[in-house]
Amino acid sequence: MCGIAGIFSLNQPIKKEWVESMTRQLAHRGPDAQGVFLSDNDRCGLGHRRLSILDLSEAANQPMKSPCGNYTLVFNGEIYNFETLREELKKSFQVDFTTDSDTEVVLMAFIHWGKTFVEKLNGMFAIAIYHHSSHQLYLYRDRMGIKPLYYYWKDGVFAFASELKSFTAIQSLLGKFTLNDRALHYFLRLGYIPEPHSIYKEVNKFPSGQRGRVDENGIEFNSYWLLNDQLLADTYKNEKEAKKKLNQILRESISKRLKSDVPFGVFLSGGIDSSTVASIAQDLHNQPIKTFSIGFKEASYNESEHAKAIANHLGTEHHEFTVSHQDAQELIPQLGEMFDEPFADASAIPTFLVSKLAREKVKMVLTGDGGDEQFLGYGMYQWADRLQSPFYRAFHHPMKWIFKSLPSSRFKRIADVLDYAPSTHMKSHIFSTEQYFFSEKELGSVFKGKSFYSLSFDELNKPRKLSSKEDQAYFDLHYYLKDDLLVKVDRASMKASLEARVPLLDHELVAFSVNLDEKLKVKGNDSKYLLKQVLFDYVPKEFFDRPKWGFGLPIRIWMSKELKWMLDEYLTSEKLEALHIDVEQVEKIKKRFLSGEDQLYNKLWLLMMLVQWHDKHKNFLNE
Repeated sequence: MCGIAGIFSLNQPIKKEWVESMTRQLAHRGPDAQGVFLSDNDRCGLGHRRLSILDLSEAANQPMKSPCGNYTLVFNGEIYNFETLREELKKSFQVDFTTDSDTEVVLMAFIHWGKTFVEKLNGMFAIAIYHHSSHQLYLYRDRMGIKPLYYYWKDGVFAFASELKSFTAIQSLLGKFTLNDRALHYFLRLGYIPEPHSIYKEVNKFPSGQRGRVDENGIEFNSYWLLNDQLLADTYKNEKEAKKKLNQILRESISKRLKSDVPFGVFLSGGIDSSTVASIAQDLHNQPIKTFSIGFKEASYNESEHAKAIANHLGTEHHEFTVSHQDAQELIPQLGEMFDEPFADASAIPTFLVSKLAREKVKMVLTGDGGDEQFLGYGMYQWADRLQSPFYRAFHHPMKWIFKSLPSSRFKRIADVLDYAPSTHMKSHIFSTEQYFFSEKELGSVFKGKSFYSLSFDELNKPRKLSSKEDQAYFDLHYYLKDDLLVKVDRASMKASLEARVPLLDHELVAFSVNLDEKLKVKGNDSKYLLKQVLFDYVPKEFFDRPKWGFGLPIRIWMSKELKWMLDEYLTSEKLEALHIDVEQVEKIKKRFLSGEDQLYNKLWLLMMLVQWHDKHKNFLNE
């Protein structure tokens, strides 16, 4: 796991200090080694920071140049089938390898198989390869978007990096950036900024599952893997066979991700996904694995006791950290720097803290991300189903007013779900109201003096008709998982210089799960049914006879008590007006929240995270 950065220029020589500055910003991603390459013609520079996990020798450091001297590579991520590919390269092309690293395998695979080599890779990655003689730069990002990659392209200058902070380090070259109003609106609706947008108009997210080439003709993208292409015309319906296949794929995926030359562990929340990963990892390992969990002093949010019980059953070496509002308060000012753009997922706080705890013992962890989206685990999928029924479609408007008049915050949220226009993009509406964010209707009144952007998302024709639940989950796999959950884990873990691997997002597992019949995912009121059946072969069902919790944080409680000061600190007239946000509307929301309408907490949290980001980054903006 590492950080990569680089500059490619068509018209002007590159200064080595520019590449060094970009790379220096990524030191937390790779504290073990650093390296910079500058081409002979001074038109391409590549930088790398290394977190050593496989082959800890200096020979495996990057940038890595090919023996022929015509190719140089920087690479962030891990390739889990690199040993198989290495043997294939030896047999087919008589390649002599000088390291035991996956980096050298990636470089040789590109040289001998060409641009299609990426289709052979199983892993998480962002790759950049410079071809010296043709002056071309090739880039690749993994299928599910696990590893980040941003890029800038203007006036013959192409720059790329693992994090946005690398671009702000070279503004002498790139100039100041422009606030992306569209991204701003996406953020207040979703809590994150979806691909391909970033908070800066001039910088985009490199698309997942795609390869790119930069040369004198410009930049060219094309897909090598699309989730849509994985959908089959029919689904797997036989429960016995599907369970056997799912267990097999899970064991293979987790086994691949246990390959490490450094100590490793597992994040264990006590939920279905992380418990499945921990259970199989422990079953595959002949010594107690290390597990890590986080807890809260507020009992209603504390799932750590469940994690401890499962760890005891599995016989793992368990470590636990309890979060207080003081811990959160100390971290909140760092969130803008950690994510480089507005980011509202408050569970980033415990994710960083558990990463920091784990880093004291290990250098790599497995996580349970990806299970809910694949196996229909979220409650919002029920709403997707309900809102398609004739009854809700006919009576949602009068029902909205009934629920709005009731005192409970739960009923008011239901009223928000039912408050939509015929033109509303339903999947983002369901997500937004489920998360207590701003609806499309509310956003129109929050901004003043700025154009309002309705949300639009790619809706591809699918090989088979999906149910409303499946379609909502498909949307989450494309956007929420990639641009919220995976971003959260990547930035929080890398801030602690910890590698996080995601076995539930092996592309072969995803291709299998999206073709499971819905009845194998939800049976009655039991969501994630088939995944649970696999888990219950390792851990008794009784451990999970409780409601789903999620990796939440008691922000709602803290904001009305210990963190109440933040409302006055961040939501001032001056700071809100600088972002063209209607102060009067925000004051109304704040007053209602403090009067007991606690369902409004996340709207205020969104605004505070936006203001905090702007405070830290406004000097980079052309305003």
